[in-house]
Amino acid sequence: MIKNWSKRLLMVLLFIFALETTFQSVSGVKAATLKAWWETQMENAGRGEHEINQLGMTAKILKKVSSTKTQISSSKPVKDKPVTLNGLDWNQYKKHTVVATGYTAGVESTGKNPGHPGYGITYSGVKVKRDLYSTIAADTTVFPIGTVLYIPDYGFGVVADTGSAIKGNKLDLYYDTVDEVYAEWGKKTLDVYIIEEGSGKLTEEQLTKLNENKTMQVFRDQILSPEKE
Repeated sequence: MIKNWSKRLLMVLLFIFALETTFQSVSGVKAATLKAWWETQMENAGRGEHEINQLGMTAKILKKVSSTKTQISSSKPVKDKPVTLNGLDWNQYKKHTVVATGYTAGVESTGKNPGHPGYGITYSGVKVKRDLYSTIAADTTVFPIGTVLYIPDYGFGVVADTGSAIKGNKLDLYYDTVDEVYAEWGKKTLDVYIIEEGSGKLTEEQLTKLNENKTMQVFRDQILSPEKE
């Protein structure tokens, strides 16, 4: 058995030697040179793969940078118009069709003069106010005290008051003067949006917090000076 394997190994070695001799005589290239060439190719192949990986990483970085929003320099004017309350999408809120009129704290609306102890005091106990969130009158069986509504062309109204003529789907929107009632409102039929239903109570503290909400201050001029929209 050992002799047979020895003979086979010897034949393989002789075959390899003969093959190398034939290759050298035909091509003139030695085996050592061929080995060196192969090692060089392998080294170049490794370098090429590394370069490809670098290109891939660079592409990812460029993609990340290109996706970053460009910041506008404060020295350049922004041409876009400011967002207005009337331009926002209010469809996420339940809407209610009402007939809305305007009222003041004066004798023409309440029968009270400035010297009256109840002058300017609403049914809820808070003082009348025209602000980011203004006091409005409603039928409390429809809109409980404290309900916050968005009224297009008026702004936010908080139900704080009632009225003998304000029954059903009616609202009375507070203004400081009679002139403002006629100039800015009058009487309108429109859809209002229920932002939050009231609990039946409203305090001065709650009303003050609503009007001091910092995120809403951008809309102050739009509500109080509608001609600027």
